[in-house]
Amino acid sequence: MKDIKERGNQTIVTEFLFLGFSNHSELQGLFFLIFLILYLLTILGNLLILTAIRINAVLHTPMYYFLSNLSFLDICYTSTTVPIMLVNFFREKKTISYEGCLSQVFFLVTFAGTESVLLAAMAYDRFIAICYPLRYPILMSNRVYAYLAAGTWLCGLVNSLTHTGLTAALTLCGPNQISHFLCDIPLLLKLSCSDTSVIEVALYVSSAIIGLSPCLFTAVSYMLIISAILKIQSTQGRQKAFSTCASHLTVVVIYYGNANLNYNHPSSGYSLDVDILITVLYCIVTPMLNPIIYSLRNKEVKVALKKLCEGYILLSYSSA
Repeated sequence: MKDIKERGNQTIVTEFLFLGFSNHSELQGLFFLIFLILYLLTILGNLLILTAIRINAVLHTPMYYFLSNLSFLDICYTSTTVPIMLVNFFREKKTISYEGCLSQVFFLVTFAGTESVLLAAMAYDRFIAICYPLRYPILMSNRVYAYLAAGTWLCGLVNSLTHTGLTAALTLCGPNQISHFLCDIPLLLKLSCSDTSVIEVALYVSSAIIGLSPCLFTAVSYMLIISAILKIQSTQGRQKAFSTCASHLTVVVIYYGNANLNYNHPSSGYSLDVDILITVLYCIVTPMLNPIIYSLRNKEVKVALKKLCEGYILLSYSSA
């Protein structure tokens, strides 16, 4: 299959060639092993979180339902890019079709946008729990939670449909080489020979609405949360209140920090290796760290995971 075909006097890209990791062809086997382990850890860790929340009635609260959404998102997000990257390590030409590239863009933007808004919704949940504990059952009822959860997915989906549609309308005239291991909108804009001003404006607007606004909302929420915690008289009360927020706050700092580094670093001045490393931290390492952070810093999740593992061991022993 040809990767570029003629349409009149214009060349049209039908396939893309990934150049990521091309500088280290002798390390393909090592890279495959590393990313396979990271991917399996991500899937296993997030599946354990999902299962523990599902079977443990103590965790059937809005806070942990949000965490279930986060774990599901992390599984989907990494599965959008890592499997094809692993396959490409064994291929001489590391390619993806035009349709496959657009599909990858659609799912990446959907899951990234949804997670950004979801983290803000989780911050709102912690704000209500700490600052208005007596009104929490009303302000964070099952109905409110359902609306918030659905709203996060709707924001991510609408944002992704908009950007994917605009990207699909671009004329890509070659070369068909993407200096990365995945398809992303800024990378495709570099290959366009048509006017990209509309999609660039849309990206700035989206960054403000889906990226910056949830980040600022989360920051303000935690300022109010910390202020409320400091007013608690007992040391034990302050520690208990902070422990309910510590895991989420850690995840927020890592996620928004890596997202900012990934999308807002200068377009020039970075080598291909550094650019790939930044994306790996954002797209692969962060989803792997989230279940680890919650299992280490959240007592209820830790207890639930311990019970889950003990139950599995007993079941295996009894069936042996």
